[in-house]
Amino acid sequence: MNLLLFGATGMIGRATLLESLRDPRVRSVLAIGRRASGMKDPKLREIVHEDLFDLSAVQDEFAGCDACCYCLGAASHGMTEKAYTRLTYDLTLAVASSIAAVNTRIAFCFLSGDGADSTERGGTMWARVKGKTENALLRMPFRAFIFRPGYVQPLDGIRTRVTHYRLLYAALRPFYGLLRRLSPRHVTDTRRLGRALVAVGLFGHDKRILGCEEINALGER
Repeated sequence: MNLLLFGATGMIGRATLLESLRDPRVRSVLAIGRRASGMKDPKLREIVHEDLFDLSAVQDEFAGCDACCYCLGAASHGMTEKAYTRLTYDLTLAVASSIAAVNTRIAFCFLSGDGADSTERGGTMWARVKGKTENALLRMPFRAFIFRPGYVQPLDGIRTRVTHYRLLYAALRPFYGLLRRLSPRHVTDTRRLGRALVAVGLFGHDKRILGCEEINALGER
């Protein structure tokens, strides 16, 4: 499989990059982002591209990709709905449309979140926007798969750049095993989530929307 990856410098994107490089079924990884990941591997090629709303200069690269793991995202805390919509809905659809213009056989794996609102009418801003984005992707001409993890514990030295999340993860790390046993439908980790994204890119799935139960099952190996 030739994998296209967006968001390789973020917490989940980095986990997906690590797992794709470890997986012998993945032949190559093309990571596109505003910054380089800093990782080196014979399978990895990176394109630093400042304006992700306009991918016309690199669009031809997408034609040979079998799967796309889209792990870009922004925390909604402190953001207006307009700003959050631009970074979540508008940017995702700009990237997805650019890919679909040259490759409709690709599997597009979108990182969403537990609680996303498919009705687009709920009272929680981020959930409405995520639900609107999911719905638009599911109408695209390629195969879209939606990942809705809940709490995600970082492993393998991966760290978030968001300070208050970093403190939370550090505090909960000793209790991660207990959290998974108590709430398997809402708790996973970066290793399992990265593996699940790669696995669905490889083989697809009978469900189009996957929660933590499906993610953990796919991520066990």
